Amino acid sequence: LILLPKEEVLNVRRLAQVIREERITLTFITSSLFNALVDWDVNALQGMRKVLFGGEQASSKHVKKALAVLGEHRLINGYGPTETTVFACTHSVDRRVEGQRTIPIGKPLSNTTCYVLDRQGRPQPIGVPGELWIGGDGVARGYLNRPELTAERFVENPLVPGERLYRSGDLVRWLPGGELEYLGRIDDQVKIRGHRIEPGEVEACLLKHPSVREAVLIPRKS
Repeated sequence: LILLPKEEVLNVRRLAQVIREERITLTFITSSLFNALVDWDVNALQGMRKVLFGGEQASSKHVKKALAVLGEHRLINGYGPTETTVFACTHSVDRRVEGQRTIPIGKPLSNTTCYVLDRQGRPQPIGVPGELWIGGDGVARGYLNRPELTAERFVENPLVPGERLYRSGDLVRWLPGGELEYLGRIDDQVKIRGHRIEPGEVEACLLKHPSVREAVLIPRKS
């Protein structure tokens, strides 16, 4: 087990060097850091048995570039919010992604259930977008000292009485092969380097300043 200080992890040149020197074979990093590593020195990953990445939507361009170097089933796209104990789905990358515009988030893990539901809580058919609701042993009890938010997000399964589900707020759809494709959010939330950002909260903070009359926060990709 190789432990690195934050400064070295975020220094992609140093990270690539450590991966080589320590002969690291397994890692889990955010998608943004994975992208930076692939851009800097994709060959640093050649000795990896598995590279897991997640925390935000995967970049098809970077995954395909790494696939060309590592080959099939050595890259794992992991999806799952903290409220479901991090991972809920995984996708093992193979050559099929070469003809796809996005990287699937995969199938549910063991002891995990995933539902794609419409606004009325009804299952969506294959190919039709809906909100991802997650159930299973990994679902958390709720938010500490936030009963209203807990009641909003942790709800009873409309299809299986007595089962609790977490409403992820993520827009997904089932693919014909039984995997899930991530499409975005049903609200304004964005992710930056794996961190959730609520634009409404930032706008509300800006509006507290006496010189600000109106505020709009727009995420911009560099």
